[in-house]
Amino acid sequence: MRIDKFLWSIRFYKTRSIAAEEIKKNRVSIGTSAVKSSKEVKEGDTIKIRKNQIDYKIKVIQIPKSRIGAKLVPLHIQDVTDKEQYELLKLRKMSQDYYRNKGEGRPTKKDRREMDDYVGNDIDSDFTDWDDFFGETDNAEENED
Repeated sequence: MRIDKFLWSIRFYKTRSIAAEEIKKNRVSIGTSAVKSSKEVKEGDTIKIRKNQIDYKIKVIQIPKSRIGAKLVPLHIQDVTDKEQYELLKLRKMSQDYYRNKGEGRPTKKDRREMDDYVGNDIDSDFTDWDDFFGETDNAEENED
């Protein structure tokens, strides 16, 4: 089976054209070499896939006849991805969700004001007179005359 069709059939990519596009961008490789969409997949092959800034590794156990259900995927592939890769994914998700949860959309006017207050611009509020800020006074000007 072609590798683009295989990745689509095991539900790694939503469409076959997306799988072919990712293969063209050299994000999929068998062993150490990048592959083309027409590359045939055999049982026992180890496929490396770069997706969501993570390097996944899967081992082909069995070739499916066509697209399979999500519950049947473990019968056809074995996930041999390093645990560190999943830790990186977990850290990235946690860092994105620190302020706004997914699906909340743009910040409201109140949220924006709270962010502005938090960041604040203390220099403008403390120093309204630039002469005072730079240490120049009226006395220094009088002494020069």
